Amino acid sequence: MPYAYQTTYRGTGARIISGIGALFALIEAIYILMLVFDADQTNRFFTLIKGWAEPLALFFPGLFNTGNADLDIIVNYGLAAIFWLVVTGIIARIVS
Repeated sequence: MPYAYQTTYRGTGARIISGIGALFALIEAIYILMLVFDADQTNRFFTLIKGWAEPLALFFPGLFNTGNADLDIIVNYGLAAIFWLVVTGIIARIVS
């Protein structure tokens, strides 16, 4: 029985780490949608999401310049979202 409890705790840690990665990716996705659909940038919700999304994007903004502003946003911030899913997925797998 002690082994069952040990795997449960490890599984919980892995789920928390994966959940954090999913939350980071969700923030990036919301920011992408708000920018592409021209949300009011003076809105408090927009500034809140922007304040979270830009630091989470790390070095990805400006990485690719396609000539289309919307496509640049989708590609660069989308890569940041994928990055967080992959990195936290790897960490969760190591923890579990």
